[in-house]
Amino acid sequence: MTLFDLLELDFVQTALIAAAVLGLVAGVLGPFIVTRKMAFAVHGTSELAFTGGAAALLLGIGVGYGALAGSIIAAVLLGVLSRRESDRDSVIGAILAFGLGMGILMLALYKGRSANKFGLLTGQIVGVDSTDLKLLVVSSVAVLAVLAFIYRPLFFASVDPDVAVSRGVPVRGLSIVFAVLVGVATALSVQVVGALLVLALMITPAAAAMRITASPLRATVLSVVFAEVAAVGGILLSLQPGLPVSALVTAVSFVIYLVCRGVGAVQRRSG
Repeated sequence: MTLFDLLELDFVQTALIAAAVLGLVAGVLGPFIVTRKMAFAVHGTSELAFTGGAAALLLGIGVGYGALAGSIIAAVLLGVLSRRESDRDSVIGAILAFGLGMGILMLALYKGRSANKFGLLTGQIVGVDSTDLKLLVVSSVAVLAVLAFIYRPLFFASVDPDVAVSRGVPVRGLSIVFAVLVGVATALSVQVVGALLVLALMITPAAAAMRITASPLRATVLSVVFAEVAAVGGILLSLQPGLPVSALVTAVSFVIYLVCRGVGAVQRRSG
């Protein structure tokens, strides 16, 4: 089959729509994640999303719902337990290890198809059906709506938290809300690249964008563009050769990052 024949298949079209939606959400949240130094937190949240997905497999319910529940629990735990900046890494490490261990236990108890187990770790976007797509779209709209509502105070708290506190901005509450938004987006991204490679969508495009511009608006726009290119481009590149989608998504994302590092270096020298 040619690439055009493959693009006419329903499951491929569903996968491309899902990837486009995820690219938008990950691209918008990414600059905040990088600015707030939450890359490790995203990784820890993805492990709880993996645990939730594994629990859903074991119980026979939708993996997307389980991953969503697991990531929200992780986000709340991170927000509540890491009250001090010095505690954050140790709390994330403890939650990450616990989530990964429980997920492995649940997968060992699951007697179904091994492909379902592997998909939780490395992604299985071609298995996204119409029900999963509806959950993804509704969750994404909710995340973007909440982010739009808290954007200005969140930006202030991210850039200069000490001044924000002195001005009466509820920095603590915003941190918990943003952690939940990141948790939801992470759970959605697990379906594309899996729990092990979720940083390729949530972090790398934003990190690349922030290498070539200091403008928050331009960084967000570029982050969305890079995330879309990685997510949609990874699927398109994987179709004809039948290669794993997650591998190509991460490869495209990393190439974009390397190019942006090079461009950023040239800009600094010329500036």
